[in-house]
Amino acid sequence: MEGAGVTVLVTVQKIYYPLLCVMGIPANLFTFYMICFRNCGMSSTAIIYLSCLAIVDTCYLVWVILLDLTLTFWVLQPFWHSYPWCAILGFLQYGSLYSSSWIVVVFTIERFLVLRSTAAKQHFSQARVTKLTCIAIVLVSHLVSVPLAWINIVTPVNFTVDGENVTLPRCRYRNATYTTVIVWITSFLSGGIPIVLVIIFNYLIGYHLCRASKLFTKEECRVIHGKSTRGMLRRTILLLGTVSVVFVVLSLPRFVTYCILRTKYNNENFNRNDYSIPINVAGDIANMLQNLNSTTNFLLYCMVSRRFRQELVRVLTCHEKAFDLGSILTHTTMKVFSVVDHKASPTVNPVSVVLTSLKQID
Repeated sequence: MEGAGVTVLVTVQKIYYPLLCVMGIPANLFTFYMICFRNCGMSSTAIIYLSCLAIVDTCYLVWVILLDLTLTFWVLQPFWHSYPWCAILGFLQYGSLYSSSWIVVVFTIERFLVLRSTAAKQHFSQARVTKLTCIAIVLVSHLVSVPLAWINIVTPVNFTVDGENVTLPRCRYRNATYTTVIVWITSFLSGGIPIVLVIIFNYLIGYHLCRASKLFTKEECRVIHGKSTRGMLRRTILLLGTVSVVFVVLSLPRFVTYCILRTKYNNENFNRNDYSIPINVAGDIANMLQNLNSTTNFLLYCMVSRRFRQELVRVLTCHEKAFDLGSILTHTTMKVFSVVDHKASPTVNPVSVVLTSLKQID
């Protein structure tokens, strides 16, 4: 029974990770196209953050899921088990992981600051500032990932293949204090701290929105037919709560299991492929959840927008023209979250007014 359970888990992963690549990579690239080249009704800063998130998530899917996990289950000797790919791939993987996590964190913090302060809104609403912020996040994330290139080492390992004993090089963790320290720091920077910050600032955003009746003018409130501002704020808070819960649920298990595996079981004699050990099973399931997060970010941050769904339908039905900006009824949850400036849209047939017979009054 135990052997059957191991076989099922391995088979599921052999199917799960290629399927994740097949679905996730095109989905993220299509999301990038939708955000950048279609009128989805998002603010300029939200477009930059979300498009950058789609790109780094695509990189994560390529480095981690396609080249690492998929090849692990389908190829006996993947290329990254040799030098220098053993170090390079680790650097690229953690660089994309850091970038994805901290773009979400910085975007959440930026939304909170914009809601709280008019001066912050004027500063962070500039596209140039947002672009520089995203570039800085990606560069710093990869810079911080440089030490992770030395936590792996290529060592010869004995295997039994088709009844014959063979020795193959394997990229494995170093059994050293350096590795343990780096892994702890990495786990908190990529998982622990981002989880805490996302929860805190989403709560603060939800709390602020409850008190932010000034987000809507009196004219906008009158235009809303049968929908109260309070109802919109409730839906926004529900969205933020959903984002927080999904992020935590998908990230926290890997954070816990990764810390346990790379500290308590971080030695050369431990067999990571021995599924009779519960922590190995828990670690694989946690990895599956964590990696799913890179394919669902676009759903959580984009598909909640009605305008995005409308544009998606128009793309799929080959309609080239994007929707024009609508009334306050198009101010969906995502629009409130993006804090779009409330500006009066020009009328279709503008009326020119000419003043005649002007008289000076003393």
